[in-house]
Amino acid sequence: MNLHEFQAKGLLRTYGVPVPDGGVASTASDALRVAKELKGEAWVLKVQVHAGGRGKAGGVKVVKSFSEVYDEATQMIGMKIVTKQTGPEGKIARRILVEQATDIKKEIYLSFLVDRDSEQCMIIASAEGGMEIEEVAKNNPTAVVKELINPVTGMGLFLGRKIAKGIGLDSSLLNKFADVAHKLYECFIDHDCMMLEINPLVVTGDGDILCLDAKMAVDENALYRHSKIEEMKDYGELEPQEVRASIFDLSYVSMDGNIGCMVNGAGLAMATMDIIKSFNGEPANFLDVGGGADVNKVREAFKIILTDPKVKVIFVNIFGGIVRCDLIAKGVLTASDEVPSDRHIVVRLDGTNVEEGRRILNEGAEKSGLNIVTCDTMADAAQKAVRLAAGEPLEEVKKSPTKSAARKGGAK
Repeated sequence: MNLHEFQAKGLLRTYGVPVPDGGVASTASDALRVAKELKGEAWVLKVQVHAGGRGKAGGVKVVKSFSEVYDEATQMIGMKIVTKQTGPEGKIARRILVEQATDIKKEIYLSFLVDRDSEQCMIIASAEGGMEIEEVAKNNPTAVVKELINPVTGMGLFLGRKIAKGIGLDSSLLNKFADVAHKLYECFIDHDCMMLEINPLVVTGDGDILCLDAKMAVDENALYRHSKIEEMKDYGELEPQEVRASIFDLSYVSMDGNIGCMVNGAGLAMATMDIIKSFNGEPANFLDVGGGADVNKVREAFKIILTDPKVKVIFVNIFGGIVRCDLIAKGVLTASDEVPSDRHIVVRLDGTNVEEGRRILNEGAEKSGLNIVTCDTMADAAQKAVRLAAGEPLEEVKKSPTKSAARKGGAK
C-alpha cells in the first residue's frame, strides 16, 4: 500500500524526523489559506499522486506570491499527471501539498527497502540526490552506497555515520545524518514498510538536514497490525477493479495484457502467468481467489475480470483442494448470467469434484450459448487461451489438435 507524501511526512514527524512545515489542500482557496498560515516569502506546491517524476510532469511548482499560490493551485488541482510510473493514462491530482520553500545547499538520496536476496533490510544512499536512483546507478555506480542492516543491532548511529562518510558528507554533518537515518529506520520497521524513500534529503543553507520528499510503501499483508495506516488508503488512486477486489478480499493486480486470469493460490497464479507468457500471450491481471473460495467469491472475481475492457479471453485455472470444482463452475456460470459477455472462457479444472465441475460448465454453455472451452491440462488451456486472444475462431481452436500438452510434457 502506497502513502501520499503528506501522509508519509505526517508519520515521520511523530518520530522527530525534520520535514518542512506545510499543509494539504483540495481547493485553490485551501492552498491560499495554508500559504498564509505558513507565512514566508516563497512556497512549493506539489500534486499528491502515487507516482514519482512529478516535477518533470509539471506537478511541482515554486511560487513567490499569494496570487501565484492561488493561480497555480487552480491549475494543478484536477490536472492529469503523466510520468513513467503512471503510464500514458496518467493520474488525476485531487490534492496538493503546500510547503515553505527551503534554502537548499546540497541534495542527497536516501532510502530503506527490503532486500529479498539477503532477507534483510537495506539502506541506499547517494550524494546525487534529486535524481532517479536507477539512472545514477547506471551512469555512475560508484556514487551509490548500499549497506545491509543487521536485524539484531538495527540501524545504529555508527552505520549512519559510515553511510554519511561513504557519500562524502562534511564531518560536521555526520551525526546529524546518522540521527535522521536512525529515526527513519525506526519508522520503516515499526510500520512494516517495504520501501521508504527520501529524495531529496537536503542540507539547508543553515547546515540543517531536512526531508524534502517522502515516499512510503507498507506491506499490505501487515495492515492488520496498522489500522491507522489502512485508513490512509486512497481508493481514488486505485483501478476500479482493484477497489472492488479489496471489498471482497481478493488479491488483484491489473496488468497490460488481454488474457484475464482467475486462479486459486498465489503460486498457481504466478505459474499461470508464466505459462501464458511462454506461449507468447500477455496476462491482463493477477487474480487469486484464495484456497477457500466459495461461489460468491468466484462470482465476484469473474465479474471483476469482465469489467476490464482489455480482456479478450478469460482463463480460469483452478486446482480444487479445499475449494470444490463444482462450486467454481457454478460461480462462473452465475457471474456470466449477471454480466453477459461474448468473451471466450477457457477453463482448466482439476481436483475435488472435477468431473462434476466440467459437466456443469458444458451443460451451462449449451443452454446459455457461452463460449466456454474446457481443458484437461494447464498447458493445453494456456495455449488455447493465447490462440483465442490472437483472434483464432473458437471452433477452430476447439477441434484442432493442440501441441501444448506434448511440448510441455502434459503439464498439470
